[in-house]
Amino acid sequence: MIPSPLTLELASALCIACSGAPGLLRRSGALGQSIATGLNGAGSALGLAGLYLHARSGEPETAFLGLLPVGSVSFALDALSALFLIPILVISALGSIYGSSYWRQCEHPTNGRGLRLWWGIMTASMMVVVLADDAVLFLAAWEAMALAAFFLICTEDEQPEVRRASWIYLVATHAGTLCLIAFFVLLDHAHGSFSLWPRLPDEAPSWLSTALFALGITGFGFKAGLIPFHVWLPGAHANTPSHVSAFLSGVLLKVGIYGVLRVCGLLAAPPAWWGGVLIGLGVVSGVLGIALAMAQQDVKRLLAYSSIENIGIIVIGVGLASLGRSLGLTELVILGLGGALLHVLSHSLMKPLLFLSAGSLLHATGTRQISALGGLGRTMPKTFALFAVGALAICGLPPLNGFVSELFLAVALLRAAVLDGASDWAWVALAAPALGLIGALAAAAFVKVMGIAFGGTARTPRAACAHDPGLGMLAPMFALASGCILIGLVPHAAIALIRGSLMSWDPRHTAATPPLEALVSPNWISGGGVLLIAGTVLIAAALRRRLSRQPTVVTWDCGYAAPTSRMQYVDSSFSETLVGLFRWALRSRQTPVKLAGPFPAVTRFETAVPDAVLDRIVLPLLRGADRGVSRLRVLQRGPVQMYLLYVLFAVVALLVVAR
Repeated sequence: MIPSPLTLELASALCIACSGAPGLLRRSGALGQSIATGLNGAGSALGLAGLYLHARSGEPETAFLGLLPVGSVSFALDALSALFLIPILVISALGSIYGSSYWRQCEHPTNGRGLRLWWGIMTASMMVVVLADDAVLFLAAWEAMALAAFFLICTEDEQPEVRRASWIYLVATHAGTLCLIAFFVLLDHAHGSFSLWPRLPDEAPSWLSTALFALGITGFGFKAGLIPFHVWLPGAHANTPSHVSAFLSGVLLKVGIYGVLRVCGLLAAPPAWWGGVLIGLGVVSGVLGIALAMAQQDVKRLLAYSSIENIGIIVIGVGLASLGRSLGLTELVILGLGGALLHVLSHSLMKPLLFLSAGSLLHATGTRQISALGGLGRTMPKTFALFAVGALAICGLPPLNGFVSELFLAVALLRAAVLDGASDWAWVALAAPALGLIGALAAAAFVKVMGIAFGGTARTPRAACAHDPGLGMLAPMFALASGCILIGLVPHAAIALIRGSLMSWDPRHTAATPPLEALVSPNWISGGGVLLIAGTVLIAAALRRRLSRQPTVVTWDCGYAAPTSRMQYVDSSFSETLVGLFRWALRSRQTPVKLAGPFPAVTRFETAVPDAVLDRIVLPLLRGADRGVSRLRVLQRGPVQMYLLYVLFAVVALLVVAR
């Protein structure tokens, strides 16, 4: 039997091989695309087999060496790494299958090979990130992952909006990387080596732990998309091919969460304020993320901001677990981290499902604008059903996976208010109503998408003649929808996956404690879910039978003899009231309407919601800095002696600092 480390090394090698296969064949041929898809699927299957072997071995951690032409590098596989490897491998394979039909090589000869090249490199580099056991290897894989994501984002680089989004991403990701370099330098100073994720001694100086926390959360927060580090995320997710958006949202963001978890695990008893800061960041990201999503008119930008909301929910759970470690409250650790890890798995299924469904809409209609769609529930019934599954799951409604993970977090937040030893931190229970607000706003946002895009009548000719995609695109979507339903109905399976991760992250508080099932029994969740599905099917059948007997008539048309599709609600008017509640944060822009004279000219009223951080803070600051720095260009002129003088001043300054 092949050992699990070797299968993981072979899996990453196959993913890299699949990236180079299309480049050896014709630009317009389908053979290279098929080979790449097959190698990617084989690599993912081999990697999952390695994880299965690791789980069967019963070893808490496996350390192994990887051979390179320049020497060897060290890897380590524990339960937490294995958990994050699962979505990397699964979504990479399903996205590759979807892309073979969605982004055919014959239809995209100029960029199809490049997309598959960077897809394979990104898959392999993310695997190395979660397996790396030393800081140098981690940073090398992190940079490879960042560059691969950059080239995937700028696949259609002939479009100015795509180029803008890709460069914003590149600047943001390297800002985070600079923080991580400083983080690992400090970690080496505290630990004495570049070995990753050591447990720091309890007597470590407070300034050191504070600096490590600030640098780690900032560096990994950029990748995870936490507010205010999210500036790259909406544009990147909206302007990439849809299966790339699914990969970024379902997997890349989770690599940032993986880093946040590792940072919070550096101390056996971290300061309690760490958990408070994370809970606050999670609440802000969750509430503002879904508020911004609700205001979007582009379906993919809406899904992108919804990803920020879900990352906020995960970070709330991580903050609760960190607070539980600080206060010695095992129940908070288990429920908080269990809910966070369950939501990591759940979001890795439901958000790719939504992005792939949005890709089907874009493929059929040629537009991402919600107000340009309509009536697609009749012409694209399979896509409608799959999108509905993802929407119900991401709103946290039973009997789907989002409900289970958010239930654990809600219970943990409420328990934080009554547990002995947490009286000084009872205020964190206020995050429970915030979690309810997030769910309500998410429901409103996705009701808007479902009602405007799939309900009513078609607003454009392409929407009127749209149809469901073929099996190559539908099969990955069905697989993801099945996973959402399975975890919702049988949460025991997902809990079994995360049990080892709980032990790996905090063995002190979880070694001799009741399992997660004992704290929140999923038995009634499974039974209630089955009953809910059965009741829904019976009610739908009864309504369909009753409606089939009724005559078909037009709805009340406000006195119009010939209603048209332009008389329907649009997305901005649907969500205007709720968006108005967050005007203090969203600050929407409105195009003024000028009506003059008894017969005014045709005009149009439009609203737009810029990103509060990027468009109102970051870009104005960068423009101001650019104007200030441009005045220093005079220093670049003059004889060579002036440059030598600059070097002398710099050397003297460094000597003074070193002294």
